Amino acid sequence: MTGLQPYPNIVRLSSQRLRRLAAGVLVRDGVSEGSAMQASEVLCTADEWGISSHGVARLRSYHEMLVQGRINPKPHVRILRESPTVSVLDGDNGLGLAVAPEAMRLAVDRGRELGTSFVAVNNSNHFGIAGYYAIQGLDQDLIGIAMTNTPALVAPLWGHGRMLGTNPIAAAFPTRFEPPVVIDMATSAVSLGVVENAERRHEKLSEYCLQTADGKNSVDPADIFKGGALRPLGGQRETGGHKGYCLASLVDLLCGVLPGASWGPFVPPFPIGLGEPGRVVGKGIGHMFAALWTGSFCDPASFRDRMDHWVRTMRATPAVEGTSGPLIPGDPERKAAEESRMLGVPIANSVAEDLDLLGRELGIRL
Repeated sequence: MTGLQPYPNIVRLSSQRLRRLAAGVLVRDGVSEGSAMQASEVLCTADEWGISSHGVARLRSYHEMLVQGRINPKPHVRILRESPTVSVLDGDNGLGLAVAPEAMRLAVDRGRELGTSFVAVNNSNHFGIAGYYAIQGLDQDLIGIAMTNTPALVAPLWGHGRMLGTNPIAAAFPTRFEPPVVIDMATSAVSLGVVENAERRHEKLSEYCLQTADGKNSVDPADIFKGGALRPLGGQRETGGHKGYCLASLVDLLCGVLPGASWGPFVPPFPIGLGEPGRVVGKGIGHMFAALWTGSFCDPASFRDRMDHWVRTMRATPAVEGTSGPLIPGDPERKAAEESRMLGVPIANSVAEDLDLLGRELGIRL
């Protein structure tokens, strides 16, 4: 792979090169150029932010689903229901990485115009990192919210078997001088990407993150590929597992049941290799987006000042011994993005090799 910079277990690629490759693959699969460029931006942003589990490592899965006809490469997204502040969209089984940005743009436009906007989506697919969507209105004094249900990998508290997704929630708050506060979290104890990374590195997981197919506690990441399940955020009851279960349920109800998307164990599987489509209940994966104009609640400039005060107060918290002190939500992603700008985007060797292979299969040079 000529031009790649070798690092221990990773290579560094320019963001531009990575985006060209991702977009090129999707265009070969029949996705329009505009949608492919948008999708590649979402994917590559994940890698730039250090969230490699949702980045180009998933490109082959999107490619295979498009080739197999499980994703519509040229969807006609349409409005199913509409009121002044609420819209429900049918994604026409399109690439979630392109359908979701369109929905968030609608939420931002309506939120700035009307003060508050909610956009729900059904009949979509996996949309990448939730935080990408939440930040879209920050420059317009909008608080952004994004969430999605995902294929079932998580067991409910005191149950075993895959019944809920990792169901992430993201929210972003504008500031004046301090960096924006960007909250982006799964509602499971760990994400599938963490499990996959542990498997590749032959590492064990922390207790109460995972269960075997018959519901026993496990620290072996291989068990997720043998029919096991992730546990909800918090793990067991004594450490708040009931709260993670409720948060995952909240996302599933708002993104799945409410707009008529699939929900719970009926959400279509992703990525390739984690199951086949089963019983159909609802339409595809569901998303929910919101944009709240701070001017509807207070003076936007004063709000930004108060946000700065909040950030500085949290940063001034005395550090626990052996740590550098509290992080502000979004700090790790900002640090990773800065390193990506200076050094190139870090891609695991195995992922880079697969990208190179995929590119050669489609006649695209990495």
